[in-house]
Amino acid sequence: MKHAASRELYGYWQRVRRGRPAPDRSEIEPSDIRRILGDTFILEVAAPFEYRFRLAGTRVCAAFGREMKGKNFMDFWTGKDRETMATLFSAISEDAAAAVIGVQGHAAHGRDLAFELLCLPVRQKGEGYNRVIGTLAPMDDPYWIGLHPIMKQQITSLRLIWPDEKPSFLLRGADLADEIPETPMFQPAMSRGVADGHRRVGHLTVYEGGKEH
Repeated sequence: MKHAASRELYGYWQRVRRGRPAPDRSEIEPSDIRRILGDTFILEVAAPFEYRFRLAGTRVCAAFGREMKGKNFMDFWTGKDRETMATLFSAISEDAAAAVIGVQGHAAHGRDLAFELLCLPVRQKGEGYNRVIGTLAPMDDPYWIGLHPIMKQQITSLRLIWPDEKPSFLLRGADLADEIPETPMFQPAMSRGVADGHRRVGHLTVYEGGKEH
C-alpha cells in the first residue's frame, strides 16, 4: 500500500477486527479515522453487480464532481474492468478478502490522475459481510481536482489480501524474516494457473504474495 490513507485505514481495520475475518459495522467509529474521512467510503452489498455508496468522503465526491451517496459503485466501471471488480467484490463479501487496487482516472482535456483504492469487508450482524469500507485516495494533488471530474477510470494493478495474511508494511521485529519480496501485482491474463501461485480475477492474473501456504 503506497498511500498513507490506505495504510491508516487498513491498520485501524486490523485492530478493530481483532483476529476475526472482519469487524462488525457497529465497531467502526468515524471519529477514530477522522484524519482520512475525506478519502473514505462505505458501500452496501445489494447484489452481484450492485454495491451502493452508503457514505462517501468529501474528497471522493470532489474527484467525481458529484454526491456519491446512493450511487452504484459498479456503474463507474465498464467492460472487463467491471467484470474484474465484480469478481473482486465477490471475494470480499463471500471470503472476507481485502483488495488494494491501482486506478488511473481520466478527466477532460487529457488530464489523468492515479488513485489507490482500498476495499475491506465489514460484517453486519446476522447478514454476513455486506458492507465494504475503503479509501479512494489520489496519488497527487493537482490544481484541477474538484474542477474537472473524473469521467472514467481503469484498473492498473490489484492485489487480494486474505484474512490470515499480513501486508509487508505491518511486519515488525521477527516477522521481517517472512517478508515477501516485492513482485508485480498483476499482469494481463496468461495461461498460468492457481497451481503456479497465481489466480485469475476477471481478465487479470493476480500474483499471490505474503500468504503462507
